[in-house]
Amino acid sequence: MMALAYRPIVTKPGIKLLAAVFGFGLCIIVFGISKNFILSMAALFGSGMLDGISVIIRQTILQLKTPDDMRGRVSSVSSIFVGSSNELGSFESGVMAGSSGPLGPWSSADA
Repeated sequence: MMALAYRPIVTKPGIKLLAAVFGFGLCIIVFGISKNFILSMAALFGSGMLDGISVIIRQTILQLKTPDDMRGRVSSVSSIFVGSSNELGSFESGVMAGSSGPLGPWSSADA
């Protein structure tokens, strides 16, 4: 965030948004398959950094491209969807862990 404060994203924000989302996905995949603690921490750090970049770009585009008379309504709808996505994800994780166990059906019980 400090780097974005000193050097804002001015040119090609769409490409940079897609790159940040792609990088976030890669970091989550690396975290999911990593068995090394340092690599896992680096992947989590990278995912948090890239998620922050994508959030800033999305919110900036939302504010700049929305007409003035609709800005409040559009921002409130966006806030509702962004705010509820965490709760829906937690619900989904809870249902999955409750139905298959925390390690999933592919884990060995005697391992």
